[in-house]
Amino acid sequence: MRLLIVEDNSDILANILDYLEAAGHVVDCARNGPGGLHLALTGHYDLIVLDIMLPGMDGYQLCRSLREAGCQVPVIMLTARDALDDRLQGLRSGADDYLVKPFALAELEARIEAILRRTRGASQRLQVADLVLDLDTWRATRAGQPLRLNPACLKLLETLMRKSPGVVRREALETALWGDDPPASDSLRSHLHLLRLAVDKPFPRPLLHTVHGVGYRLGEDIHG
Repeated sequence: MRLLIVEDNSDILANILDYLEAAGHVVDCARNGPGGLHLALTGHYDLIVLDIMLPGMDGYQLCRSLREAGCQVPVIMLTARDALDDRLQGLRSGADDYLVKPFALAELEARIEAILRRTRGASQRLQVADLVLDLDTWRATRAGQPLRLNPACLKLLETLMRKSPGVVRREALETALWGDDPPASDSLRSHLHLLRLAVDKPFPRPLLHTVHGVGYRLGEDIHG
């Protein structure tokens, strides 16, 4: 699963990241409200874990902004406030669940899984030709063979598969990986090289194509 964690406490954030990544999830994070809102609206997430007390924009406002923008990704709110009015305010702002600090990380994961079972139902996957990305397990296969992909390559693959057979501009791929702060070096080219090695090199027909001066597309060769 791909998760977004919006939490400004560095210790809590590090603990959540370590636990969920060790459990096999792909996890992005933001340390403030505006950054979390940007990632939530531009990325593709299965669930958002959202702290209430955030700099720049609190969790209530962020959640309301998501719902007003049409984003229906499930949200679990985290807070040190245990009053009934606070819990009701969180739920009324569009949250799906509410977890009071301090909490056990195992309980957070259990709530994530429970919400996704209720809201998503059947498993989801993306497929282009014989290339498949399972959005439940974040495992990719081609012609039934598993592909070894790091988190950056998985994010690029998901973005390309969702737009297939259309062309995805370089800027859109950079935003998918780094938001509004891409690295100065041409790191995107390096990640795409690794993706191409995994997706295309062992197979007779390439699926990842460079559209010079524009970006990249994933799909069958339109010229034959």
